[in-house]
Amino acid sequence: MSETTHGSREEYHNPDLYEIRLKGYLDDRWTYWFEGLSLTHESDGTTILTVQVVDQPALHGVLRKVRDLGLPLVSVLQLDPNQANGPNDNKNKDPNHSKKKETNI
Repeated sequence: MSETTHGSREEYHNPDLYEIRLKGYLDDRWTYWFEGLSLTHESDGTTILTVQVVDQPALHGVLRKVRDLGLPLVSVLQLDPNQANGPNDNKNKDPNHSKKKETNI
């Protein structure tokens, strides 16, 4: 009988890219605490943290830090790591891709 191990560290895995949106503005001085993530202030009063993580426990570690900041979590999106222009690139025409909804008033 062969034994299969799930989640083996020996398997090669590309880091996953996530966009974490927070309500409010986070100071640039916090980037060191999050170990190299990208921080963007949006005009709607939110802050977007873009971070690469190697696995789910690493993502939970980042989310734990977000919780400790006390800023409300708006969303967490997994991004396509091949996206050349970053998380806000509007070239993605996939209707199933969940991004912020646009409304014309």
